[in-house]
Amino acid sequence: MSLSKKLPANKVVLRTKTKTDTIYCLLDANLNRAREGIRIVEDTARFVLNKPDYFYQLRSLRHRLDKITRKIYPELVSARDTQVDPGRSIIEKGKRRNVKELIVANFRRSEEAVRVLEEYSKMISASAGRQFKDIRYRLYTLEKKMGVRP
Repeated sequence: MSLSKKLPANKVVLRTKTKTDTIYCLLDANLNRAREGIRIVEDTARFVLNKPDYFYQLRSLRHRLDKITRKIYPELVSARDTQVDPGRSIIEKGKRRNVKELIVANFRRSEEAVRVLEEYSKMISASAGRQFKDIRYRLYTLEKKMGVRP
């Protein structure tokens, strides 16, 4: 629930979050992180590497994330509170030296985010947890196929 007290425009309004809100917020952040990371690798495969097979496989995985979460997505967005998210103030490390580093970083980002989705979604749906696990292992396989990791 939001605080009803009026605050100056530059003040952040804190709201009381339920346990469900916090879990949905965590799921939302990791869903966004996973989709964004996959999309970067997907577009790299499509436009930079000219590897349509990898592009289509990555696109399919990103769309599966959407399909798994479509019904619950309105609740995830509702739980989102980017104005008070401490992650906003994290300063990114340096730059990427080459395309390979960019791909590796975004595969890792996606794999870690999907692992979080896998574990926390089990509290809501065992089926979703299994589907996220499958996506995670497909990402590991694609990463190796693309030759960016030994």
